[in-house]
Amino acid sequence: MRYAAALVLAACSIAAGCGGSSSAQEEPGASTSGNATTSGNGQTLEQLWRAPGEDVAIVPGTADFGPGKVRFTFLVIDGQGRVVTRPTAKVWLAKQLKAEPFAQTTAKSEPIGVNGNEPGEPQAVFVSQLDVDKPGTYWVLAEPVGGRKIQAVGNIVVKPKTEAPDIGEAAFPSDTPTLANSTLKELTTSTKPDPALYRISVADAITAKKPFVVVFATPKYCTSRTCGPVVDVVSAVRRKHKDSGIDFIHAEIYKDNDPTKGENTWVREWKLPSEPWTFLVGSDGTVKSRFEGTVSVDELNAAVDKLR
Repeated sequence: MRYAAALVLAACSIAAGCGGSSSAQEEPGASTSGNATTSGNGQTLEQLWRAPGEDVAIVPGTADFGPGKVRFTFLVIDGQGRVVTRPTAKVWLAKQLKAEPFAQTTAKSEPIGVNGNEPGEPQAVFVSQLDVDKPGTYWVLAEPVGGRKIQAVGNIVVKPKTEAPDIGEAAFPSDTPTLANSTLKELTTSTKPDPALYRISVADAITAKKPFVVVFATPKYCTSRTCGPVVDVVSAVRRKHKDSGIDFIHAEIYKDNDPTKGENTWVREWKLPSEPWTFLVGSDGTVKSRFEGTVSVDELNAAVDKLR
């Protein structure tokens, strides 16, 4: 994603070295799931990070946060560049690195794509849900559960308002292209396009007061290690809901599908700070759910089940 380089912390500068210590001891902190307040057994976030195991920086997959429910996705990559994939990871949240965590939750590993990501790319991403009531810069620590000890630390920046449309805000009635005025090759960079994603524009769906899912993504030019084949995910969920009356729409990111020409009109209209993005819009034209970056079939399907 375009913001990724700015968000990945140089965590090694926080203290000397990144090697960690012996992994023979037990995992630090409590095992409470959910976003309950926790003291981390009286330890600061830095102490939890410095517990036995390798100390690394978290690699974020999301960044556009406002106060409220924060969907934070991330990778944990060890010092040899290997992605650490486990079913779950403990996550702590603190106001400062040297402060005691005020919340803890459990992140779940969600698969990327329908049949996995591209060879050599991550096959899953950790997804956590955090409640953050006020703007500010927060510290987050993630520890994959099971196996060799490793702890990853990073920041979450919560702004007073999100850049992209937030839940409850009106969707912009973008006149996205359809098969009525463009060829399938002009509409998508996907190598296996789903024509059903190009039958109606965002503007027409809003005018018709129909609930819809719109994904802004470029399958060919996706730049993040975690964005994956999001359009394939949307297509798979569409097939599950083909008789629901919900429309599914794909819009590309770049003008004429050419990155050298910059972002297209609808990406600017929706004020998207990154890509890909998936929005669920209700029949009243307001955003009901939003997914920055990768989203799994299960996550999106559960959200579409609630869409009206």
